[in-house]
Amino acid sequence: MTTAAHRSASSRSEMLVTGEFAFSAANFREIADLVKAESGIDLAESKATLVYSRLAKRLRALGIPTFSDYCDAVRDDAAERSSMIAALTTNVTRFFREQHHFEHLRKTILEPLADAARRGNRVRLWSAACSTGQEPYSMALTVLSAIPEAAQLDVRILATDLNPHVVAHGMKGLYQQEELSDVPPNLRAKWFAPVAGEDRGALKISDEVRSLVSFRELNLMGSWPFKGPFDAIFCRNVVIYFDRDTQNMIWQRLTRLLADKGALYIGHSERVSGPASAMLTADGITSYRKSGGVRA
Repeated sequence: MTTAAHRSASSRSEMLVTGEFAFSAANFREIADLVKAESGIDLAESKATLVYSRLAKRLRALGIPTFSDYCDAVRDDAAERSSMIAALTTNVTRFFREQHHFEHLRKTILEPLADAARRGNRVRLWSAACSTGQEPYSMALTVLSAIPEAAQLDVRILATDLNPHVVAHGMKGLYQQEELSDVPPNLRAKWFAPVAGEDRGALKISDEVRSLVSFRELNLMGSWPFKGPFDAIFCRNVVIYFDRDTQNMIWQRLTRLLADKGALYIGHSERVSGPASAMLTADGITSYRKSGGVRA
């Protein structure tokens, strides 16, 4: 039996989801393998219904009749692989999510670095899965609370995500009123302004806040075209989707880029593991500091 015929037979005999498009176990495994190779995300078969519902929209948009045909297309099309992963990644975020992390950032990292920053020293922070921008902008607002003149100093925040659509959203800095419910009223009044035109009803974050943040598309499984060191890295609710070996690798790479005594903030369901464990010390709820001398 040819490969195509074998796949067809497999598709008929091992259906995971039935509906507008037949979705077989073979289709799921091929998509899961592509997603893991491309992004590190480890999809369990229990996610088959979610994968189907999100990718069925891609099949409709592209006019592709079957998941087998979609697998053929996505295997050879890097742009569609990017769209596939964007469709499958979850972008749950909000301003000042896990408030204790931002309090730790201000008191433990930024306030001790404020005088050095005013003398011309660099301060670098990284939001390693920035989604639609609420996290890095929360970091920027925290920076301005500790160092009000930060926009005139060598203080910058790198914001990265593998999904180009959420990166573009973050760059705009536009948010609806309900998305700002966790922003303290004084910060909302100071740093956000209503907009007119087609975005009427939304609020835009100020140019001063936006100037602190640089958005970039970045796949954590690929090369990282920067050297650090970073005084703080937020990588929250990301590695939970990876297998253990990939988690260990990501923690180690992140930790190597931290400045001595730099902070790593992770998700509430995550735990640092692997070689990075020996380089980090717990310093609060899902907050870690890198071992080493205090940075001058």
